[in-house]
Amino acid sequence: MTADPLPPVIGHRGACGHAPENTLASMRKAAEYGARWVEFDTKLSRDGHVMVFHDDRVERTTDGEGPVADMDLSALKALDAGGWYSKDFMGEPIPTLAEAMAVLATLSLGANVEIKPPPGLEAENGRAVALALARDWPGNLPKPLISSFSPETLRAAAAAAPAIPRALLVLKFPKDWHRQLRKLGCQALHCLHRRITPLRARALNEAGYA
Repeated sequence: MTADPLPPVIGHRGACGHAPENTLASMRKAAEYGARWVEFDTKLSRDGHVMVFHDDRVERTTDGEGPVADMDLSALKALDAGGWYSKDFMGEPIPTLAEAMAVLATLSLGANVEIKPPPGLEAENGRAVALALARDWPGNLPKPLISSFSPETLRAAAAAAPAIPRALLVLKFPKDWHRQLRKLGCQALHCLHRRITPLRARALNEAGYA
């Protein structure tokens, strides 16, 4: 199993420099600016819905308070996830993964779906996101790429949906990258651009990783 070839530019959290991050508006803006893929973050609500959201808590990018994992879908959907960015986006809701997939299908956008579980919920989040992608990913889109900083999350995603490619996210380029990627069954390594060199990139590619 290999990941589909990725474009050289992928919109981060949609097009987070031009619209509130991880919203449907941000994904639409990415397509408007010519992106072919977007990256966005996912985690579970208290009642088991996969939400498109980055932080463990809602304060930074909504008008609410509290941990995402302690809030049900109805409470999360009632929050304003756009007004913090600009009054032009007031009332923009937190999307579910299902809603995001529907919009991606209409925009013909591929996606790197990052899983960002809160501490203690790594496996549960990995399993739920992978199952949702395997079940409902639009047939007109290239295969998605799952990524996470959490090895436990990636292992759970692999067990739930082995056919979906995975990438390990790291801040520091690991000396044992080959062992880690092989052990996790990943197809790619994602790291800070300051930590990658032409030599390291070549070694990754020659070993069959993106």
